[in-house]
Amino acid sequence: MTGNKGGRRRRGRAVNGWLIVDKPSGITSTNVVSRVKRLFDAAKAGHGGTLDPLATGLLPIAFGEATKTVAYVMDGMKTYQFGLRFGQRTDTDDAEGDVVAETDIRPSVAEINAALPQFIGEIQQTPPVFSAIKIDGERAYNLARAKKEVKMQPRTIYIDDFKFSEFTDSDNATFMVTSGKGAYMRSLARDLAQAVGSEGHIASLRRLKVGPFTENDAISLDELEEIGQIAALDAQLLPVAAALDDIPALTLTAIEASRLRNGQPVSMLRKVDLQRIADITDGDTVLAKSQDGPVALVRYSAGEIRPIRVLNL
Repeated sequence: MTGNKGGRRRRGRAVNGWLIVDKPSGITSTNVVSRVKRLFDAAKAGHGGTLDPLATGLLPIAFGEATKTVAYVMDGMKTYQFGLRFGQRTDTDDAEGDVVAETDIRPSVAEINAALPQFIGEIQQTPPVFSAIKIDGERAYNLARAKKEVKMQPRTIYIDDFKFSEFTDSDNATFMVTSGKGAYMRSLARDLAQAVGSEGHIASLRRLKVGPFTENDAISLDELEEIGQIAALDAQLLPVAAALDDIPALTLTAIEASRLRNGQPVSMLRKVDLQRIADITDGDTVLAKSQDGPVALVRYSAGEIRPIRVLNL
């Protein structure tokens, strides 16, 4: 078996770059990646942050060398719009689950706005039982589906902004949230509803922004499948470095670029280097570039840059 696996020819094209898909509802993020990977005949692809099947919106997909930059997208801030259905809590904290608690209490706009500040900044949040978090090596949602007791541990997350938008009817309200990594909108909706003396769950969820990517960068699955032709599909790709807009950049000479590509550090201690590193501090992650494009993600420390991930573009 091992010999066969080692000798297997790698399938698909060497595609490099980012594709920002506007995910439709009712499909998993993994399924979207599979469909897009097949459309592009790509050898390697992954996504920059899971969306629940019911959710819509931005699903950044990394091809080839862009997979080396996925962490920088997942660590970026995200903006969501969600609909909260007051009066019912479900076991999944969204509209797909079974109702486990009900109440006639509906909060006023004033009560909602008074409760929101406690959910802004660094807060403790307990993830939904139906989530991909591992407990003793098992996914929490698998344990929950098997009707086993699941004890989720609270963890620290960061909410940058949380605003009430409007009531769309007597039971449903919409909100806008900007959050950091690891925040569950389902938990936020559940906890806000309970904070105003009600119960609630997410009725709809849309991701509007992920790291540097916005709706202006997005294309729907239907549009991609209509394009069909490989060359026209490739034209939809954003460059690998598009994920690294918030990271300082450093331009290298051809010799320095060659050293980094070979895994060697490059000294930045010469007088002529001082201007190049003026905006870089010790410990920073930096995008090293040459005239030909991105070379590597590097770490600057003690007067030199060392490669973290070499980008073979």
